[in-house]
Amino acid sequence: MENQKEIEKLHPLFKEDDSRDQHLVALFPDTTPPLCSYEHNMQELADIESQYSELIKPRAPSDHDGLAKTESSDRRKLSTDEVIRLGGERFIQSRSSTSMNEMLISTHPYPVSFSGLSDQELKDVQLIENLLLSSEKVVHQQFDRSLKLLDQCDVLASSSGNPIQRIVYYFSKSLREKIDKETGRIPAFTGSGKKQEHETQGRIMNTTMTLLSIYQKLPFYQAGHFSGVQALVDRVSRSKIVHVIELAIRQGVHTMILMQALASQPDFPIKHLKVTAVGTGFKQQIKQTGDRLKSFAESINLSFSYKVVIVKDMLDFNRDLLELDPREALGVFSLYGLWSLITQQDILESLMKVIKSINPRVMVMCEVAANLNSPNFVNRLIEALFYYGAVFDSLEDCMDREDENRGITESIYLGEAIRSMVAADGAERVIRHVNIDVWRKFFARFGMKEIGFSVSSLSQAKLVAEKFSCGSSCTFDMDGKFVIIGWKGTPIESLSGWEFS
Repeated sequence: MENQKEIEKLHPLFKEDDSRDQHLVALFPDTTPPLCSYEHNMQELADIESQYSELIKPRAPSDHDGLAKTESSDRRKLSTDEVIRLGGERFIQSRSSTSMNEMLISTHPYPVSFSGLSDQELKDVQLIENLLLSSEKVVHQQFDRSLKLLDQCDVLASSSGNPIQRIVYYFSKSLREKIDKETGRIPAFTGSGKKQEHETQGRIMNTTMTLLSIYQKLPFYQAGHFSGVQALVDRVSRSKIVHVIELAIRQGVHTMILMQALASQPDFPIKHLKVTAVGTGFKQQIKQTGDRLKSFAESINLSFSYKVVIVKDMLDFNRDLLELDPREALGVFSLYGLWSLITQQDILESLMKVIKSINPRVMVMCEVAANLNSPNFVNRLIEALFYYGAVFDSLEDCMDREDENRGITESIYLGEAIRSMVAADGAERVIRHVNIDVWRKFFARFGMKEIGFSVSSLSQAKLVAEKFSCGSSCTFDMDGKFVIIGWKGTPIESLSGWEFS
């Protein structure tokens, strides 16, 4: 979030034009040009310099900064975020002309010094520097030089090393694929992207144990789930019959939290909870989730019903499929349920019209808190480097390196996401995320207003994080009425509540 704002300030070419807000397509741009057109757009050294300037902007220190120590001394171990920034500093030094260096010396936010770093940290900084140098060569179509730099990266990078080594491993792999596409070694993508999106959703639905393991060990995911559930409960808690529309129920862990919260209300006992799970496929997996939820409801003595609504195309989704009852309090829960529709704007708009027509008391949304949809390759790469760097950092702190579920998460989920951000363009780039301001502008079209999170909802999130041994690295901030949950200061996910005016 902070990274994107700085990039927009520094490079007006990529700043959103508010006048375009009259059209839906402007909010979710898909205008990534083929790589060959980047060179004339970025031929000025200062232009490229400004795009990378965020890399050397120091992040404000926070309370958790003093917690991680190196094994050999009491000196604090650098976070992944800090290594990326130092690598950006080295990158700018190594590629700038003498005159540019002189300019940097006069405006640099902190002294240029790498003394005191451990040997491993110096190697990690070098990895980031070489990765950035390679990406710059790709922009200028200097593919042979880029590949030589990637060869250097691959000497130190590893899918089983520390967080920097791991993230560079996946970025290097993705840059190689991008080069292969641009040089014709592999054919360009010509499909619609729906198959790739379906495969991505399939990976999420078919690795239940891995996702449950990640949920159990990463504090920001549990904190987000509990806080989002509490926001929904706050709006429906006095009702006898509650109906929740789930736009992405997946394994239903958050739904169990909701069931427990509603069943344990002493003052307003609920008579019945109805959950409707909406999807376009994976009917068997969604039914299996329902079976688990029914068993859980029996264990807590909660009257519960579960309905699956599967449509071939979300354009076919309508309110008549929901079996609404005027006596019920209606809520909508979307846990990472909208990002996949960013490339299908007509479907996203149709879905929101249906939700508006049923007029729920609240819609709770959780999405990635990063702008990973920039049409500019360099901007997108830098945003992805910061965001996924923080996620890899959290996995390092919260899970063993040999953990099988960590390996699956990094290779299947994170690796594929990085590939989509770096190596794919146009319809092939199915994994996209947009920042908070884009969602605000989009929802405003449907008369939706942000609602604040209660004190109990925010307290719930913080209490959950505190139960983890690594929970002190979890950060909580507000952007308007959005709750931003981060890792060591880097935003990871955003939580928001909405009502229709």
